[in-house]
Amino acid sequence: MPSNRAADEFTRLISIMATLRAPDGCPWDREQTIDTLKPFVLEETYEMLEAIDRHDHAALCEELGDFLFQAVFLAQLEGEAGHFTIADSLKSIADKLVRRHPHVFKRDEGEASLDSANQVRVRWEEIKQQERTAKGDDAKKPKTLLSGIAPALPALLRAYHIGVRAASVNFDWTKTADVVDKIQEEVDELRAEVANGRPVDHARAEEEMGDCSSRSPSSRASSTSTGDRPAQGERQVHEALHNGGARRRRVRPRDEGHDARRARTGMATR
Repeated sequence: MPSNRAADEFTRLISIMATLRAPDGCPWDREQTIDTLKPFVLEETYEMLEAIDRHDHAALCEELGDFLFQAVFLAQLEGEAGHFTIADSLKSIADKLVRRHPHVFKRDEGEASLDSANQVRVRWEEIKQQERTAKGDDAKKPKTLLSGIAPALPALLRAYHIGVRAASVNFDWTKTADVVDKIQEEVDELRAEVANGRPVDHARAEEEMGDCSSRSPSSRASSTSTGDRPAQGERQVHEALHNGGARRRRVRPRDEGHDARRARTGMATR
């Protein structure tokens, strides 16, 4: 079993967060909402990924702390509003992990063992579907091919997942080369829209640009449908999004303090 140190430090973080939100706490922290925290959650996620990419273990230690702080901050706000507390979130994930791993936690009850990661994935999805049925989610929301693709995903990643789902029912090109032809067709349509000598119809140009952009994840979906591992295509899309975000972000010095970074970013977003 883990030592009490982790529990002690986590409790300390929760206490610090409550103090910052108290009437005599920090004005900046007191004016935040779950909506104003969204850019910070995203920033900390990318900084954590950057530390993983570099295999910078000291930086990863720090970034994980920053990421956990965002979780505690959000839970503090939700707790103040009477919705839930961080304890509820911790119980939720702990219960889910036990429930979704019966091959580990119910061995003494005769649960069959699983020998491969693929078997685990299949069993996970089976249990997930059972939970949805038990909660009546299937009755509330008719399941479609695109159900479960989060609208909040970055557009490129969402387009990739839509492409994978479409490919699963053979709504796809048979060859990746066909996608290249389609990309050229969409580029020609975009060029015609912006270079026709008339005032640019920005709505139409945006639509054509979207058509162009959607073909790149389609080509990745097409490749996964012909035998490549789906995880590989998804990882490539994640890397494209992450690398693009890294190029857009200003690299901050590693010794820049949390308060200084928070003040800099907070002033920029207010």
